[in-house]
Amino acid sequence: MLKKSLLLLGALGLCTLLMVQCRNKKVETESTENEPVTEVKVPLFDRDSAFNFVAKQTEFGPRVPNTPPHKACRDWLIQQFKGFGMEVIEQDFTAKAFTGATLNGTNIIAQYKPELKRRLLFAAHWDSRPFADSPLNKGNKKAPVMGADDGASGVGVLLEVARQLQANPLDLGVDIILFDLEDYGADTDDPNDSQVNTWCLGSQHWGSNVHYKDGIRPDYGVLLDMVGAPNARFGYDQASYAYAPDVLQKVWDLAAEMGYGQYFKKEDSGGITDDHVYVNQLAKIKMIDIINRPTTNEIGFVDHWHTNGDTIDKIDRFTLRAVGQVLLALIYREHNGSI
Repeated sequence: MLKKSLLLLGALGLCTLLMVQCRNKKVETESTENEPVTEVKVPLFDRDSAFNFVAKQTEFGPRVPNTPPHKACRDWLIQQFKGFGMEVIEQDFTAKAFTGATLNGTNIIAQYKPELKRRLLFAAHWDSRPFADSPLNKGNKKAPVMGADDGASGVGVLLEVARQLQANPLDLGVDIILFDLEDYGADTDDPNDSQVNTWCLGSQHWGSNVHYKDGIRPDYGVLLDMVGAPNARFGYDQASYAYAPDVLQKVWDLAAEMGYGQYFKKEDSGGITDDHVYVNQLAKIKMIDIINRPTTNEIGFVDHWHTNGDTIDKIDRFTLRAVGQVLLALIYREHNGSI
């Protein structure tokens, strides 16, 4: 996955969030005919199904751009979304890597009820890093990363969300975007280094070429990244509470209400560059990031990040369930007007 370089957005503190918390979150939700919506029960997120979706991606091997596993996994992902009754846009593009290589990418855009104007947006990246260059990696640093957690975990959760949407219909539009070429960036820790923009190439392309038409825009978005490890810690990253503090509050409050506060920590997790930055900056759509930022090592990510050890054994079904159940509650309660 991408090297999450520090993005210092200034000493914002948590005062913005505290101000937002004083606002009334309850809103009246109506259909396009101005009639009250029919409430739909929040479905149960199937952690085993999500785990299987993660495992299947790893069976293709590392999803490194310009390789057969990358193409095979792309075709499978598209087939899955279509099988769940979603309309799929394949946004093909090319981008120049920091190495000078020309990369062939595809942003996979799956739409649930694209005709509806009121929409929510969810995203993850589906590619994996071409080299295991973490300072913690004790293996071959030139070998590609399997990316079970870094990439595949978020995709697996969103595939299960798509499956649940088909099984439990509602009158709210949902877009799922799997960004490509997120994890092919140059190693840099300097937020002022132009190399920081060598990451997140898929979201940069989509942000400048959004698929929405006729003035339609989602109310907000949620990005998933590294959401599969045991005892995950999802904190407030600086970009999320700079661009979308109200969304951050809504999701973290919901997680606490549902009993998942041990994962969703109401604390600062530092600056980061991830796909949500470009969605906010280029597409002008509010998006937050749910990303695991443990405090157990000097790199600020899980020990298996960008190593040969990012394999399926690092994925915990309970973490997948926590994230997925919060997303389903968010979607269905937005529809029902109960959040």
